[in-house]
Amino acid sequence: MTESSDRAVELVQTWRGEFPESSHRGHAVIVDETGQVVASWGDENAVMLPRSACKMLQALPLVESGAADAAGLGSEQLALACASHQGSAIHTERVEKWTSSLGLREADFRCGAHYPYDTDRATEMRIDGEEPCQFHNNCSGKHSGFLTLNRHLGGGAEYVEADHPVQQSVRAAHDEMTEDTSPGYGIDGCSAPNFATTMKGFATALAKMARPETLGPTRGRAASRLVEAMMAHPELVAGEGRACTQMMRAMPGRAAIKTGAEAVFSAILPEHGFGIAIKIEDGATRASECVIAALLVRLGVAHADDPVIQRYLAAEERNRRGILTGHIRPTEAFYAGGAAL
Repeated sequence: MTESSDRAVELVQTWRGEFPESSHRGHAVIVDETGQVVASWGDENAVMLPRSACKMLQALPLVESGAADAAGLGSEQLALACASHQGSAIHTERVEKWTSSLGLREADFRCGAHYPYDTDRATEMRIDGEEPCQFHNNCSGKHSGFLTLNRHLGGGAEYVEADHPVQQSVRAAHDEMTEDTSPGYGIDGCSAPNFATTMKGFATALAKMARPETLGPTRGRAASRLVEAMMAHPELVAGEGRACTQMMRAMPGRAAIKTGAEAVFSAILPEHGFGIAIKIEDGATRASECVIAALLVRLGVAHADDPVIQRYLAAEERNRRGILTGHIRPTEAFYAGGAAL
């Protein structure tokens, strides 16, 4: 996104007392169901990697191909296919049960292993001398979806390769939903390709998922099932204490929201028919969480006085003694810019 850095705008500031201490620049776009930009900050044509914020797009082929139904997947599994989970028992046990029911093993995964983001579970494992496996990877739900699709397609074992039928189907869905040809991809933390798009392109894809009836019967049903699964199981999409889970719980049935690495955030708003894409240039997640909370409030989807929303909209900074030292909050430019919402 270096070519658009000069068009990024300051969206979030961190204040210490009465002094602005840090700032976060970036881009944000809201698109409606017709593909029109409703509001934007920064450069709507900036090229970005959506990272895990696009997992619902990556899961479309799983459902529209018939693979999900052939495997008997329910809403919990579809939510996990869109998840960046904590590696808690509610996640890993479901992933293991899902894949073992298809005759798949942990060794079939290609996402790699890491300790759970659930710190209590990670501590227990370290105390017990238990090494993490690929079920603990925060992307193991997405990879379970890839493996299920691969089984349906009859592809080879290396399903994360960009020229594999699984990833080719993901790329086709991505380009059709964004209404653009991806200029390329980067390899994500879980080893799968992550296809680049523009801010507007990503928001356009999300808006289509907000109005699945515009997509035709097969893709429309697939998009609807994924969005409904995310909203029905926010605890599976991320986990306790995570912004995605907390915010979706605060506005049940009104938004499907998803974070991605390097301060990307996405939102699907069925009531409005809107898709929201956010990218903070310095990769600070605290800033992308602040912006998504502020946009949800501006659009009337969330309430500013909700304690959960306040936690991100005006996050408190406290020192080791618990003394309030400052806040993280949107800038005046954020509220003045974009469009009248």
